[in-house]
Amino acid sequence: MSSPSAALLERYLAGAEVPLAAIQGLSAAELTARPIPGTWSIAEIVVHLADSDLTGSDRMKRVIAMDRPLLLAFDESSFAQHLAYNEQDVPAAAELFRLNRRLTANLLRRLPEEAFARQGVHNVAGLISLSEIIAGFAEHLDGHMIHLRHKRAMLGKPLD
Repeated sequence: MSSPSAALLERYLAGAEVPLAAIQGLSAAELTARPIPGTWSIAEIVVHLADSDLTGSDRMKRVIAMDRPLLLAFDESSFAQHLAYNEQDVPAAAELFRLNRRLTANLLRRLPEEAFARQGVHNVAGLISLSEIIAGFAEHLDGHMIHLRHKRAMLGKPLD
């Protein structure tokens, strides 16, 4: 694939394995620890990544299949608080993230280049293209991984 979207799709797909690799070697206690008081645990980060990536895939599919669909924001803090993120199966969430990214990337690879300019209407951000959604979720993972790496280091288990 040599289209302008090819590098974006490869970046998005490259993130598929990241959360699963990031939790390797951590105990249940380390996954739910809060080495920085008042911030999310590693478990909460990983479950949030899975939830948000599922939302991202839904948004992408809506933009592909519908004309300017409404794309709803969600309150990530409320989700973490009310959906018991620290009590979820963290390896399963990381595996769900991996599989969802692979399946979504497979769908995206089959699209004609012009499909990446299709738009949806986000209730907070306004008009947003498929390319922008994909880039946003690639960046979302990168941002949370900075925090996850820092927490691992504070637990004495650095990734790098």
